[in-house]
Amino acid sequence: MEKLARFWWLNLLRGLIAVALGALILSSPKLFTILTLVWFFGAYMLIDGILSIVFSFTHADKNRWWVFTGGILSIILALMVFAWPGMTAVFMLYFIAWWAIFTGIMQIIFSIANWKTIGGKVWLLIGGIISVIFGGLLLSDPVAGALAVLWLIAVYLILLGVALIMFSIWLCTKRKDFAKAAGA
Repeated sequence: MEKLARFWWLNLLRGLIAVALGALILSSPKLFTILTLVWFFGAYMLIDGILSIVFSFTHADKNRWWVFTGGILSIILALMVFAWPGMTAVFMLYFIAWWAIFTGIMQIIFSIANWKTIGGKVWLLIGGIISVIFGGLLLSDPVAGALAVLWLIAVYLILLGVALIMFSIWLCTKRKDFAKAAGA
């Protein structure tokens, strides 16, 4: 836990990036054509995947592989987005929906598997639940209007970002306690 708390800023960074992108979409929806959104979301998935992998190596137990697997999936999907942006625009909602569901499930599993060992797990659990709900909503009506989808994506990114920021703040406030416990 001490190692996880030392790298609290990784979740803070993931959360801040998500909130910033969500706020940018809400503040300038006309700026985001479907292709622009594809590129931005691809960039977010790539950054999130890399940070998830780094985060998984800061947590030294068997359950870290759920976070690692989610990070690998995010990177693979991001690379697919960059390789086929035109095709991705057509299937973007499906990509985003399944990515959100899978990474949300990984986050839920990680928080439940570590329920007794990490505090602040409720924020990871909430973030995972938000991701699964978001993915389910996208799958339920993928032909919804582009503006509605943009708003949904923006709200999702902001809520997920806030959950990650809250978890990182909790880790930051507890890192001295964990360092003492690790040294004892």
